[in-house]
Amino acid sequence: MNIPCYLAISGGVGGAKLALGLSKLLAADQLAIVVNTGDDFRHLGLHISPDIDTLVYTLAGQSNPETGWGRRDESWHFMEALAGLGGETWFALGDRDLAMNVARTQRLASGQTLSQVTAALAGSLGIEHPILPMSDDPVHTRVHTGKGLLEFQHYFVRDRCEPVVSGFEFDGAEAAELNPEIEAWLDNPNLAGIILCPSNPFVSIDPVLALPGLRDRLRESAAPVIAVSPVVGGSAIKGPTVKMMQELSIPNTATWVADHYRDFLDGFILDDQDLALKPDIEALGLASHVTRTVMVTLEDRVSLAQACLDLLQTLREELTRRS
Repeated sequence: MNIPCYLAISGGVGGAKLALGLSKLLAADQLAIVVNTGDDFRHLGLHISPDIDTLVYTLAGQSNPETGWGRRDESWHFMEALAGLGGETWFALGDRDLAMNVARTQRLASGQTLSQVTAALAGSLGIEHPILPMSDDPVHTRVHTGKGLLEFQHYFVRDRCEPVVSGFEFDGAEAAELNPEIEAWLDNPNLAGIILCPSNPFVSIDPVLALPGLRDRLRESAAPVIAVSPVVGGSAIKGPTVKMMQELSIPNTATWVADHYRDFLDGFILDDQDLALKPDIEALGLASHVTRTVMVTLEDRVSLAQACLDLLQTLREELTRRS
């Protein structure tokens, strides 16, 4: 029996919410989540993977509802002690989160790849769905700003997204190899759809798309590709997406996001607040679906995930009719 499978591409918090919804509807052999690693960096001697950890904690039911990042039931003794010693505290690492980063750094130092380490750590927290780092090679997102070229975490966390943005670069992407496990999922004849989660286009999805050949693979895929808008009513649900759009003189609309991915996209999901944009999306040659995309509860996450699967099913049926 041919079991349909799906590939989701995610950044941090917003993408992880939809990934959780998808994981409630699809078995571990039906869903893999590709995660951005352009945010990865070394800090305090540790290899830190913010988007991977956000996804891991979310799928494991251990994300911190108070901060929106990190691990639940966190304590902060390490940071308090570090501050007392005059150490760098701008990037907060809770004690439980610190354990994750120490374990990752040790495993990487032993010769394991980031993919192997991620699978082991996720598995230790009971996660069965594959979480696939976009590459085992280092890629570093850097932000061009009025204060000069900044490492992403310096811009995002240390400087609180305050510098004015003028562009982005993904150092190392041109030499990085796409994770072979992603290649295998893309080659799976049972691949039924690819979903771009509602993550920041510039610093969460574009680093993944910068990997050599991936954009072409999406364009040539026999499986339909859809995206969920991270912009709702001209605002971003989470993060600096709209601030970046405004500083880049880009319209802060879901339509712009759809156009940004148009060369490989088949369908696009809008929030109810953007119903008036539906004709604009369809004018781009994309199928559109309007639903609630703001995910507050687990029910919201599952409902949006089901809407994604339904749109992909509709697109597959349309492709079958055409052939």
